[in-house]
Amino acid sequence: MEKSEFINLVERLIIPLFTGAYLAGETESSQRDMEVALGKSNSVLLKPTKLDDYRIVLQRSQAFKSFEVSLIRAIIHEINEISSLDIYDKNYERKLQQMAIEKALVESLTETGSETILGIINALSKWASRTYEGSTVRLGILVNLGGHADENNLVHYTDIINSDFFALFTDGLSSFVEFDKEGNLMGYSNIKNPKSVPTISPYVFEKVARICNDKRVGIVLTEEGDILIFYARQLIFAKRNGHWCVYSHEEVIRLLYNNVSYTAKQIRRAIYNTALDCSFAYKGACLAYINKDKTIEALNHIDAGDIISEEHFNMKKQLELNEAEMLYNMGNAKKIIDKFSLSYDDFLSMNKHTKTMAIRNMVAGKKLFELDRKMIEEMTSVDGATIVDYDGTIIAVGAIIKIEAGSQGGGRLAATTTMAKYGVAIKVSQDGIMQGFSVDKHGKVKQIFYVG
Repeated sequence: MEKSEFINLVERLIIPLFTGAYLAGETESSQRDMEVALGKSNSVLLKPTKLDDYRIVLQRSQAFKSFEVSLIRAIIHEINEISSLDIYDKNYERKLQQMAIEKALVESLTETGSETILGIINALSKWASRTYEGSTVRLGILVNLGGHADENNLVHYTDIINSDFFALFTDGLSSFVEFDKEGNLMGYSNIKNPKSVPTISPYVFEKVARICNDKRVGIVLTEEGDILIFYARQLIFAKRNGHWCVYSHEEVIRLLYNNVSYTAKQIRRAIYNTALDCSFAYKGACLAYINKDKTIEALNHIDAGDIISEEHFNMKKQLELNEAEMLYNMGNAKKIIDKFSLSYDDFLSMNKHTKTMAIRNMVAGKKLFELDRKMIEEMTSVDGATIVDYDGTIIAVGAIIKIEAGSQGGGRLAATTTMAKYGVAIKVSQDGIMQGFSVDKHGKVKQIFYVG
């Protein structure tokens, strides 16, 4: 394989799978070097075959995990297999490469049962384009890598998974059909109160994440036609909008919390969980986490009537009064002074900011990471932005952000990039894509991750 062709394949097939990854040059290599190996400074070194005398450097801000290295190795093996076929139809070759990605994803988790898992994914892909009695279908399947079905009553998944009656068995949230690694039916599982263990998963799928340890793989087809794979108590992979995505949760969280205090890690994990929950609830959202030294500047973009924290209202009040003092038009200055002569509670009630009053009542002074995840998801989906201060205090919910002149893109994107100047901001689109923004050392807004 030519170097240019290999680099193109890496850019097109591998880099999009890994949040924050980018090409960082190349290095010399000998035949003793493996095709895929960990490099220095959070990098992975790749080459098509052991015979090649170079390796390209794939880098990101956090070290690659062993399962990710295994995945890259599996992808390159599958790509080489396809390349050796000398296929002339490029469209057909691209389809085979996409299938190779799917195969590699599964085999990076486990070689045991991979054929069964791939077959089930293929079957669920067909269900994704079908309806049952006019409605889209939700399905949940567990593959038990350690258990075995009753040999006296074997029913294989291929015998039932395409049947109409199979659409009624599960919901992919708490009810699942379980097969062994050979694809034989083991039974039905209704997950009621699974053991409480740490997970990284959308809130709605937390039950399945809890029971999917290293001996059980969960496969879910959502109403929207997405296919999700759970393993090691995490959402690992998802096929959304026809493309596979690797969920490198800790990498995204690291990009948010930047190795600061434990409390800040807690806050940023809560922010990531909120973005993930909104993503899989298919609700648009804009979240901003403000740096400690940028709170005052950020408040310039938030209307006082949207602020649910009395402390931050008083900061905003002082900003407005300071501005009033500098106004030459004393009529306008007097209006501002009169407007902010009221107490916080009176300001909200007399100006009929009922949304802010209601949300303030529900938050009840708690910080973001102290609130129920479902409640945060619902709040964040309110039109406007959710703004969180450096210590986890919720400044505003559903805030209409004052966009700076020259902002481009839709309203939600413009609001996100505006608030990114004061910390980290995340835009979640209604199709589930999560985009994170911050600023570089020159103060220019840049995208720091893109997931989904």
